[in-house]
Amino acid sequence: MTATFEQTSTRFHDGRRIVLDENARLLNSIAAEQWDRAATVITSARAVFVIGNGRSGLAIQMAAMRLMHLGLRVHVAGEVTAPAIGAGDVLIAVSGSGTTASVVAAADTAMKVDAAVLAVTTAPDSPLTRHAHEILILPAADKQDHSAAITRQYAGSLFEQSVLLAFDALFQALWHNADQTAQRLWQRHANIG
Repeated sequence: MTATFEQTSTRFHDGRRIVLDENARLLNSIAAEQWDRAATVITSARAVFVIGNGRSGLAIQMAAMRLMHLGLRVHVAGEVTAPAIGAGDVLIAVSGSGTTASVVAAADTAMKVDAAVLAVTTAPDSPLTRHAHEILILPAADKQDHSAAITRQYAGSLFEQSVLLAFDALFQALWHNADQTAQRLWQRHANIG
């Protein structure tokens, strides 16, 4: 069925309002002190590793890029050039449900070699959080929650969006603390590929 232009325009307006309102509500509800502690762990680490699957993985990879722009050593777990994680490193492990097997396994490995683990999840009592030093809760719905009680968006959309936005907010705070110019950050931006 083809929608008319007017129907699509109205639907987009409604969709935009849902996305903006839900993200504003979620970001205003997160515990800033948890994210401040995470900033300290991240900036004091020898190297930062990130892991997540699907859209959550894409969101944390975008955050990894911004951390790299700050001059931090950052690796995406599973990439062929990622070295072994070890003591003094930090793993940022992202899973909305906190049950994603590969993410939980990575957190377990990181803990076994004395790396710090930051868990980013909707589920405070999950396998992932049991393998974490710091837990960053993003109170979005689990992707299997279709009740619309927390979000009207599909599946894990609100969680995935909030991962990106919360880490962008953290980047902003770290950037201004680092006293680096935008031009300095831009020198680290990829220039091949």
